Amino acid sequence: MVDWELRPASAADVEAVAELRAVVLRADLERLGRYDEQRVRQRLRDGFAPAYTRVIEAGGAFAGCVALRPAADAHWLEHFYLAPRLQGGGIGSGVLRGLLERCDHDGVPVRLNVLQGSAARRLYDRHGFTVESEDPVDVFMVRRPRT
Repeated sequence: MVDWELRPASAADVEAVAELRAVVLRADLERLGRYDEQRVRQRLRDGFAPAYTRVIEAGGAFAGCVALRPAADAHWLEHFYLAPRLQGGGIGSGVLRGLLERCDHDGVPVRLNVLQGSAARRLYDRHGFTVESEDPVDVFMVRRPRT
């Protein structure tokens, strides 16, 4: 596995993250008939909150990001994107494991939504997320804290 680390995001990271989002989500959004190359980037820009976001660096270079946004009844796992060349190598599992350990320690459930048919769903299944609801585009999942 490639060496990786997390660092706090800054407002300056927004364009790199927006571009990565467009690359990572393109195939799934096209399959679902929902891809729009401007909208996919703008939705990230509109929802980007550096205070809750960590940038993933692998080998000292930008490789992805993840956000964990607190809400009233859970934390929302959002904007979890990893460069395609690094997917499947254990980085995503390592990042997710660390976030979930922190939430378990705090006794907080974690919620997310993933696109229907996305390969990312397997990662979430392996880490104990279960389906709460779904619609034709999104699957909403939750993971209760482990004690």
